[in-house]
Amino acid sequence: MFTANDLIRILVIALFLLVAAIAVPTTTRLTAGELNQKNLDQLLAKLTPPTGECWRSIPWTISVLDAQRKAARERKPIFIWAMDGHPLGCT
Repeated sequence: MFTANDLIRILVIALFLLVAAIAVPTTTRLTAGELNQKNLDQLLAKLTPPTGECWRSIPWTISVLDAQRKAARERKPIFIWAMDGHPLGCT
């Protein structure tokens, strides 16, 4: 199937790619850093959504049965948000 020259050529290419991958400097390193009260306050300010967001005015219900009873009383439909997998979509 492969001749000796083909195998040597494949081995040389693979070795070259391995050396090239190792030689690439990794300059970007993510670190957790120190967490103190100042950093925590800044982080919470960045992660907390604004209070004026439209979705905050929706009366969300955790229980499907409670939502069904309320929808029947008010003669309104139910919107169900269901998801499967990792919350960040990394499945």
